[in-house]
Amino acid sequence: MKVTVIGATGHVGTYLVPLLVEAGHEVTAVSRGSREPYAPHAAWQRVRRVSVDREAAEGDGSFGRTIAALEGEAVIDMICFTPRSLGLLVDALRGRVQHLLVCGTIWIHGPSTRVPLREEDALNPFGQYGIDKLAMTRLAEAETRRGGLAATVIHPGHIVGPGWAPLNPEGHFDPEVFRRIARGEEILIPNLGMETVHHVHAEDVARLFVAALHCWSAAAGESFHAVSDGAVTLRGYAEAMYRRSGRESRARYLGWEEWKRRHADEQAGAAWDHIAHSPSCSMEKARRLLGFSPRWSSLDAVEQAVGWLAARDYRC
Repeated sequence: MKVTVIGATGHVGTYLVPLLVEAGHEVTAVSRGSREPYAPHAAWQRVRRVSVDREAAEGDGSFGRTIAALEGEAVIDMICFTPRSLGLLVDALRGRVQHLLVCGTIWIHGPSTRVPLREEDALNPFGQYGIDKLAMTRLAEAETRRGGLAATVIHPGHIVGPGWAPLNPEGHFDPEVFRRIARGEEILIPNLGMETVHHVHAEDVARLFVAALHCWSAAAGESFHAVSDGAVTLRGYAEAMYRRSGRESRARYLGWEEWKRRHADEQAGAAWDHIAHSPSCSMEKARRLLGFSPRWSSLDAVEQAVGWLAARDYRC
């Protein structure tokens, strides 16, 4: 199959493109610039590379036509963030593409009323990112029901892997937290640390996209979580990272207002988003319909990412 991947050199695309090539597909990799993928792979030598500035092309109305002209039988869009953007692409691809696969987010769920969350549970997102991604999901479902273009949405959790700093046990992205853990120093956890985060290795997200592509009849019109087999509490996450560093846990727990006063606004904003959502999602649907199971646990995926950071002295 001819497959076009939009946002091909990002975190997930780094794994996705080689998987597609190794499966025998003819891949066109679309990205904004000339950035190389996060990890080298010989498969990239067999990939057609196309540079497109999506924002500019959507502004002048050429983006959808440009993607359609690449003549992919399937299109995987890793960098669509608004229903308007998805609608423009759908209009251009309708009748020309067999399958459109789009990256969503588990933040289409609002606060949990049961765990683990299933795709069919009631959705009440807060924050523009989750609201827009839910609107995109509804658009994809409606388009498939109308028979216009078969579409699938994959909803990743907190993506981790070599190449960038993972969400840490304090609920934000400053790699200094991992450095302090490695030295056996104190870190500060908001509240009682019982809020949850749900990581996923970028490779598992890529594998799920491929599974959905290969199971077109089961995936069309559906959406799927892409997470590890189990969420972790901030408390459990912190204790595990100390243990893996050969240190006694020195996590200390502070009420939210005190914790917030001790951290920069950027860190506090990220932490609040994560503890307010406290996601814990099920992978049962992907197993049942696509035969897919994640390979990486949350902690193993984080440990690989932290190892990458440590090798570079925790620089991002």
